[in-house]
Amino acid sequence: MPLFDHLGITVDDLARGITQFDPVMQALGFTRVDAENSVSWQRDDETELILFPAREADTGRHRHGHIGWQHLAFALDSQTEVDRLHAIAVDAGWTVVREPKLYPRFNDRYYASFVEDDSGIRIEFMHNPPRKNAGG
Repeated sequence: MPLFDHLGITVDDLARGITQFDPVMQALGFTRVDAENSVSWQRDDETELILFPAREADTGRHRHGHIGWQHLAFALDSQTEVDRLHAIAVDAGWTVVREPKLYPRFNDRYYASFVEDDSGIRIEFMHNPPRKNAGG
């Protein structure tokens, strides 16, 4: 059983949210399921990400650093995959917050990029391989 069952995210414009999230989620191996007034992406019948439209129009973008959502990190198998997902997101209209690069402040293996959608929702693509054993 997964630790997180699902994550629901509210966006300003559902149609635009689908345009931005769908290529990324499909590239991550999720299957899209449309519902009335929402859309979700599911993987392995265990994990689900759901987009909902805002209940009130023009409530403003999410503001990174304020109380609430900060970002969601997707762990990937390689730096190449980080670069690939970053490019897919940018092509889908996400704004680059930080280009793919190493983050030695986390550790010498941590490679990541950060992007933000039109609603201010931030995601990270990251690769953090285990430290190699000194003895083997």
